[in-house]
Amino acid sequence: MASMSPPIHDLRQHDETATHFYLDVRCLICRFLGFIFGTETFGNHQQQQFPRKPENMERQSSFSRDFGHAAAETYLITRLTFTLLRYLGVGYRWYTRLVALACYALLLMPGFLQVAYCYFFSSQVRRSIVYGDQPRNRLDLYLPTNTNGPKPVVVFVTGGAWIIGYKAWGSLLGLQLAERDIIVACVDYRNFPQGTISDMVKDVSQGISFVCNLIDRFGGDPNRIYLMGQSAGAHISACVLLEQAIKESRGESTTWSVSQIKAYFGLSGGYNLFNLVDHFHNRGLYRSIFLSIMEGEESFEQFSPEVRIKDPRNREAASFLPPIKLFHGTSDYSIPSDASINLVEALKGVGAEAEVILYEGKSHTDLFLQDPLRGGKDDLFDHVVSVIHAGDEEALAKDASAPPRKRLVPEILLRLARHISPF
Repeated sequence: MASMSPPIHDLRQHDETATHFYLDVRCLICRFLGFIFGTETFGNHQQQQFPRKPENMERQSSFSRDFGHAAAETYLITRLTFTLLRYLGVGYRWYTRLVALACYALLLMPGFLQVAYCYFFSSQVRRSIVYGDQPRNRLDLYLPTNTNGPKPVVVFVTGGAWIIGYKAWGSLLGLQLAERDIIVACVDYRNFPQGTISDMVKDVSQGISFVCNLIDRFGGDPNRIYLMGQSAGAHISACVLLEQAIKESRGESTTWSVSQIKAYFGLSGGYNLFNLVDHFHNRGLYRSIFLSIMEGEESFEQFSPEVRIKDPRNREAASFLPPIKLFHGTSDYSIPSDASINLVEALKGVGAEAEVILYEGKSHTDLFLQDPLRGGKDDLFDHVVSVIHAGDEEALAKDASAPPRKRLVPEILLRLARHISPF
């Protein structure tokens, strides 16, 4: 097996080129964000208002100057991005994936814009609620319009390859579940290189603790909380859930209880790092980056729920786990469906309640993105809602009479996006 590559901070100390690049990027971010917001509040800069423009300044001149400035910054960001890619040794396959990703996002843009509008302007969305002391310790709440009685809650952990995850990625799910009288808390967490896997697990655990202890202030029922993760978020949240169950089985003190989690939903996740590192490497993704994110091969067992639950020392934790339901597409080439199948087999082997539901021909993003954007009937969405509303006859009746979900993207664009998807 290949040895772990040096962490990022060591590379900066030993590589002068990387140091200059890091400083250039930091300065650029400060300048770019300062330009957008009219202040310089980032890094070590003092807050400073740009001077107000004279009222008689010609608008055309102002627009030309702003456009030129934005163009120059865009060019610089692009140049530095390619410099970073070259420094990391990124080759042709990565460039083609980036182009495919850009085209994929462009095709789905009609839906993204509609969701973004609701995210920023809907009164149902409470953005960036602080749950911890780290900059990324924020969560978004999606609240139903119906405020009668406490509501069930879904804590959602977004994917993003442990590198580009962001809480807003869960906005489509949050808005659609809120229409069914379910509160959704989308938890943000540190990404690499801002943090490694242990930091991500710590952040998500803190976010869950916040929800378990304080969601009643927002109309949520602390005794009806469901945990859900997608892709990398499914891996992180599964690590958190199992770690919490192990702690409770050993009598350790905790800030939240697994008993508050009524079910776990894992969507297109990978749960065995030993398998993932080889799979990603075979698809042209660099082993050294993955090893850095996961803190080296010596940490693989700790952050592999499939492996860890088989350890005889942890088997007692299985009785603390809630029912686990894993969803996966059979045509998922980013993380093969065997990942979910194997975890369910491992959980059943130690007596835990677990189930895997496979969707024939679905890709890594179909279940979470394309199908919800398509609108209408969605088997996965309906299954999740039926589990959450089980035992609530009134809620189930409302679900049965709910209108079909709105289509957000034309079918032809969805088909083209699926054809060129890099996932």
